[in-house]
Amino acid sequence: MTEILENILLVVSIILIAIVLLQSSKASDAGQIITGGNEALFGKMKERGLELFISRFTMLLGVVFFVVSFWLFVI
Repeated sequence: MTEILENILLVVSIILIAIVLLQSSKASDAGQIITGGNEALFGKMKERGLELFISRFTMLLGVVFFVVSFWLFVI
């Protein structure tokens, strides 16, 4: 049972790293000096489509990672 959980943890962690790298950067405060703040106007838009899916999938993978890690710690 422990080997299966370790393999699940390994796969989830690799997918979690890859999906986090796919997410767009939301820290663009330094770019406001150059663009005059126009990006700040469009930066407050809601996530839609693929961005929303990636965000929710990241949250789900984080929860799965935490639960499996905790379960391995308890066993």
